[in-house]
Order: sequence, then C-alpha cells, then structure tokens
Amino acid sequence: MERSSQIVTSNNLKLPANRISFKWIHASFKKSIVIIVLIALWECAPRLGLVDAVFFPPFHEVANALYHLIASGELWNHFSASIGRSLLGFGLAILIAIPLGLLIGWYPLVSDLLNPILEIFRNTATLALLPVFILLLGIGEVSKVAIVLFACTFPILVNTINGVKTVDPLLIKSGRTLGLNQFNIFRRVILPASIPTIFTGIRLSGSASILVLIAAEMVGAKEGLGFFINSAQMNFQIPQMYAGIITISILGLIINYGLVSIEKRFSSWKSNVNG
Repeated sequence: MERSSQIVTSNNLKLPANRISFKWIHASFKKSIVIIVLIALWECAPRLGLVDAVFFPPFHEVANALYHLIASGELWNHFSASIGRSLLGFGLAILIAIPLGLLIGWYPLVSDLLNPILEIFRNTATLALLPVFILLLGIGEVSKVAIVLFACTFPILVNTINGVKTVDPLLIKSGRTLGLNQFNIFRRVILPASIPTIFTGIRLSGSASILVLIAAEMVGAKEGLGFFINSAQMNFQIPQMYAGIITISILGLIINYGLVSIEKRFSSWKSNVNG
C-alpha cells in the first residue's frame, strides 16, 4: 500500500502523492492569485459605487453575457472569423519573412540591396496604412489578411536577420574546421542557433496579428471580434462588449502558449546543452 501511494521523482526521491498534489495546487494558486484579485475588484468596484456600474458592470454580468453568447453560437461565429483571418496572415508572414530573413542575414549582398527599403517599411506604423489597404483591396477579407501579413512580417524578419548575424563566430569556425561546406554550415549551425531568436519574432507577431486585425475589423467588417465589440459599444450592450474583450485576451493567451510549446520543441537541443 505504501508503494502505491508514492511517486518516484526524476532524482529518484520518493514523495507522497498527496504532497505532490498539494504542491501543484499551491503553484497554480500562486500563478492565478493576481487574476483572482482583479476579478474580485471588478465585481466589488461597481457594487460599492467606485465606478459607474452602467459603463463598468460587475464581473458576474459580463460572465453571464459571455455564457449566453457562447451558448447561442454568436460568439463562435465572430471568433472563427477573426482566428481564420489572423492565422492566414500570420502563416503567410512566417512563410515569407523567415526565408527572406535568412537570406538577408547570411548574404551581405542581399542585405545591402534590401535593407534600405526594409527600414522604410519597418518604421511605418501599420495602422497608418490601413486606409491604403482598404482603398487598394476593398473592405473584404483580402485587405484584412493583408494588413495582418504586413504587421507580422517585420518582427519575424528583423529577428531572423539578427538571429543569423549574432550566431557565435566560433561555431562557424568550428564547422569549417570539421570540413563543412557553406550549405551544411548554414543548415547545421546557423539555422539551429537562430531558432530561439526567430521564435521571439514569431511570438511578437502572434500578438500583433490579433491587435491589428481587431482594429481593422472595427473599421470595416460584417463579422469578427473587432466588429462585434464595436457593434456592442454602439448599441450600448456593455456586458457583451466586455465579453468580446475577454475573448480577445483568451485568444491572445492561446496563441502565445501555443507558440511557446512549439518553440520548446524546436529548440529542445538548447535545454539539453544547458542541462
């Protein structure tokens, strides 16, 4: 019976199963304590008259609105429209920016040719170009995917270039000492060493894909979370508006944690080296 109630840890120490469970609960509580406090403040502030309950309703009203929106399927329609546009623009940015960044970072001639134009577009605010995208591509799906593509491309591109250029020169010299040609040095040394920096850009772009898309959907769209929030605000459906904002936050968390998991898988060699 004693053996069945014990768990063997990675360092061959045996700890009681109930102690492991308590540690997990304690760690989870520590991570969520700030969120719990914020929700409590959100619930209490309107009730105590600290804020106007009309414009900032208690949390339970927002949670109730969120539940009904999910149950009716209305929220899912807007959520699926936004996530589809975001993932398409984000995916296209990855396919374009990473190969281009690798070329610019590895070949000085390509860098000299493209850096001036890249610096111009990189320092241009994405939302400032939204009217241009709408004028050229209309208010349909193409303009929204294009604005997400533009916003996501440059964080990935810049971080990819920096990742290649900041690879330890000793690693490159070691590869040449071992007789590796340029292609194999790039494939076996440059690319693996650049992955952590590249994923930093990908994570930044993941956040940008949501923020820019929401703004674009508020300007001209018939569905999507941005359209839903703007419509709820115009119709004075305040709890529904906050429910849409919470949904955007949850979507951002899902994208971020998903990218972190993928990054850990691709850069598992780094943890092995550090271990």
